[in-house]
Amino acid sequence: MPVQSQVGITLAKSVGQTDVLVIGLAETSSAEILVGAPDELERAHRKPGLLFLAKTIGAKSTPGTTVLLPLPDGTLLVVTGLGGVDVTPEQVRRAAGNGVRAAAKVGGDRPLNVTVSLDVLEPELIKATVEGAVLGAYTYGKVTGQPSKGGVGQLTIVTSATGSDARQALEQATAIGKAVCLAREWINTPANLLYPASFAEDARVVARDAKITVEVLDEKVLEKEGFGGILAVGGGSSRKPRLVRYSYAPRGARFHLALVGKGITFDSGGLDLKTAEGMYTMKCDMSGAAAVLAATKAIADLGLRVKVTTYAALAENLPSGEAYRPSDVLTMYGGKTVENYNSDAEGRLVLADALARATQDAPDMIIDVATLTGACMIALGLRTAGLMASDDQTADHILDAAEAAGEALWQLPIPEHLRKVLDSKVADIRSGGQRYGGALVAATFLHEFVPEGTPWAHLDIAGPAFNEEEAYDYVPSGGTGFGVRTLVALAQFLAS
Repeated sequence: MPVQSQVGITLAKSVGQTDVLVIGLAETSSAEILVGAPDELERAHRKPGLLFLAKTIGAKSTPGTTVLLPLPDGTLLVVTGLGGVDVTPEQVRRAAGNGVRAAAKVGGDRPLNVTVSLDVLEPELIKATVEGAVLGAYTYGKVTGQPSKGGVGQLTIVTSATGSDARQALEQATAIGKAVCLAREWINTPANLLYPASFAEDARVVARDAKITVEVLDEKVLEKEGFGGILAVGGGSSRKPRLVRYSYAPRGARFHLALVGKGITFDSGGLDLKTAEGMYTMKCDMSGAAAVLAATKAIADLGLRVKVTTYAALAENLPSGEAYRPSDVLTMYGGKTVENYNSDAEGRLVLADALARATQDAPDMIIDVATLTGACMIALGLRTAGLMASDDQTADHILDAAEAAGEALWQLPIPEHLRKVLDSKVADIRSGGQRYGGALVAATFLHEFVPEGTPWAHLDIAGPAFNEEEAYDYVPSGGTGFGVRTLVALAQFLAS
């Protein structure tokens, strides 16, 4: 199974012995200043001055910039741009991520001890620093018979605030950061190693040390209970589908949150075959399932007083003599029939089954997360997810959570007139129907499987779930774990 982050994380009042020291460079109204540099280090470089040395080799206060400066005692100094001196949590998160990511690239035969000193005092800034450091330290190891080397083994965050609030910030950020890294591991694992049955088993193992009850439905149970969407999508593969159900029910919880994730472990497009180029990264099409499972693990680890029921709909979408076809009529969980529009629009079918099942748990709110449409990527780009919701109050709760977590969401509408696009002559509803507004059409379809009056939101994370470009800030190349932090932040709000 994918290995969860094993990086050790501690708080310290001062800089001790370390392999790498990360400090900041910030801009004031009159000059640039170093942030977090220990006094003894400043004194040791009085002439010509540590700031002068850093700027000589290209250090800038611009966010996203880092420079490496070897020190005489063997320590490697990393100077990372903070932007303005009055920092926000996201500025600190990005600076810590950039600094630690630069450190993680340093070669060596042993894991590095990395210290991050950004002069943070407030709990929210400590939390942001830890999150950025943990996420920046993440690397996905090659599938190889060679022993792994280097990387970051220990993180130390320097702050003079080491009371209960600081320790709580450390605990929260550590749980969240490790959950994001867990989701990244699942997303990055090749599809021949992560398929519905193995993913379901991984999910079961991950939950063993948490207060989470796990149920896994195999293809026989799915058929018996009428999950026609999941069975159809997974029917073309020899690796049969699964539905994973997590249940976290702490004593004293007053709110019931249901999470649903799309878990297509590989998407070839089925009979509506994708192009070779479009298929290459489709091991990431289970990012929604990874996000909801990992977020539930973090919520349980933190002991948040909110009941969470999570469904991960897992299938592999391949063409074969047993694959489902365009124009097939499927009977979904609960009995609604669907005329299949396109076998490459498979995500909405597995989600529809899982949403219909989730409604039987009578939750107070349902959120589904999916790498659903290329249309959302065209609309919002590669770093912003689309949010569509049953009502503005639900949308506002999620937007507030995303802002607190540092994840970019943008609300899109679900226009009433699009429902007519889904009218079918042979079934209760059609799964698609027009090219324009594809993300909105998909949300319109999904909304049909949520009872009227139930607060519901759909997160289309097709853009930010997988980064095909160079790493930046605390975001690596490959799987990003997008959505985990927003879901945990929402759960924290609902538990308060």
